[in-house]
Amino acid sequence: MRQATVYIDSEALQYNLNRVKQLAPTAKIVSMVKANAYGHGVKDCLAALADSDAFGVACLEEAIEIREQGYQQPITLIEGIFSDDEMQAAVDNSIEVIVHQQQQLDWLRAYKDAYIAKGLKVWVKLNSGMNRLGFKVPEIIDVINSLKAEGFTCVLAMHFANADADHHPLNDQQRAQFLQVKEACAPVMGSCCNSAAIYKWPELNFDFVRPGIMLYGASPFADKSVHDLDLKPVMTFTAEVIALNSIQAGESVGYGSTFVADKVMDLAIVSIGYGDGYPRAFLKQNYVAVNGQPTRVIGRVAMDMIAIDATGLDLKLGTEVELWGKNRLVDDVAEANGTIGYELLCRLSARPLRKTK
Repeated sequence: MRQATVYIDSEALQYNLNRVKQLAPTAKIVSMVKANAYGHGVKDCLAALADSDAFGVACLEEAIEIREQGYQQPITLIEGIFSDDEMQAAVDNSIEVIVHQQQQLDWLRAYKDAYIAKGLKVWVKLNSGMNRLGFKVPEIIDVINSLKAEGFTCVLAMHFANADADHHPLNDQQRAQFLQVKEACAPVMGSCCNSAAIYKWPELNFDFVRPGIMLYGASPFADKSVHDLDLKPVMTFTAEVIALNSIQAGESVGYGSTFVADKVMDLAIVSIGYGDGYPRAFLKQNYVAVNGQPTRVIGRVAMDMIAIDATGLDLKLGTEVELWGKNRLVDDVAEANGTIGYELLCRLSARPLRKTK
């Protein structure tokens, strides 16, 4: 059997959740499990995240899946609902919504009595400069105060556009607007910290923090590794050696013959490719780890196979190769690919075998 395998480390996931508790001890934790728990498999991750105060998802289908697994924590739809029918389903399943535009307010108000009776909070999104979703100042102040007057319990929510950047001027603007609205709508609960902001601005943790990528052991910062942040990688992505070759100086490898050997080399062919979600277009030299040690990926990544430099390595058919994990961090693979770890984790295909340990 072709062995490309994704291992999910439940203990590492619990460790990272506990790091959030250490960093934001007075806030409730809304663990973000959208996009199939950032590609890790939501069913495999929920048990390890069971101590979360709540879960955050992008759409109703993701929320229903959590309810079907038997979890009763609050769930927030971070993009809100997309139709009147979804509002009914949200109420039926005790799912909280974000509102970021007038039509969503109209749908919410149509289910006011049932929503309030279930004790559900309304998350009201501030557009403080990211310019994706939300009400701007001063409209959001009127929205929140009107909802409060109608009996709704509100959470003022915002998302930083540059929490990973130390000196971006938009950070100060967003922070100031959030504090302005929070004061104008007092008393109101607040939530504005994602993974990067949890580390950078503990004074902004307020009532709810929303960790995402840090839970899964990847870094929200370009200049800090998971080791710097005291996090543990949750996913280890591996494949096995399926062939061993030797080539002479002047011989090429793979599609396009982009790699030409300048000396005698040993190669190992590994059963992984972009059909599994492994990235293809590397901007700089990429590596895998064998027995904890780095070795080069040689030539182009194909749909089902890669070649690696096996010179001087004791490799055999079936030797396991770590594509990313504890030795070769996903953030480093992403950086070589000109992208971010989030993308690599989320775009894994269904083809690799999945195991939880």
